[in-house]
Amino acid sequence: MSGLPRELTELVEAGPLAHLSTINADGSPQVSVIWIGLDGDDLVSGHMSRYAKVRNVERDPRAVLSFDAPRKPGVFLNPYAVLHTRATVEPGDDTWDLLNRLAKVYIAPDAEFPAPKGPGFTIRYRIERITGVGPWAPSKH
Repeated sequence: MSGLPRELTELVEAGPLAHLSTINADGSPQVSVIWIGLDGDDLVSGHMSRYAKVRNVERDPRAVLSFDAPRKPGVFLNPYAVLHTRATVEPGDDTWDLLNRLAKVYIAPDAEFPAPKGPGFTIRYRIERITGVGPWAPSKH
């Protein structure tokens, strides 16, 4: 799938916390709440250590991201997105810079990421299918 729908790009740029679902070695699900950002048309997340989510993606690239749009009072079913992806892990020295950029969205515009600079892991998500409720989801009719 190439290019995110504009509404989904705007939602990601607003900084929703995302639920990342990966598959543990024993086949059970593993879920983490993460920050996400954009790198061109790709979604990315940064991780300073080789946590279970990173090891899981290295072993099995299937991953699902889900996140809500901001709540609107009186709305019965708030918009949300579910992104079925193939993810890749990219070890590198620029992970802290990604997390520092995301800290300005998730913490405050003048925030610095509160960990020492150093190498880490960027997970890049290639979207295969978008579901959920909202203008980014295919119509069921």
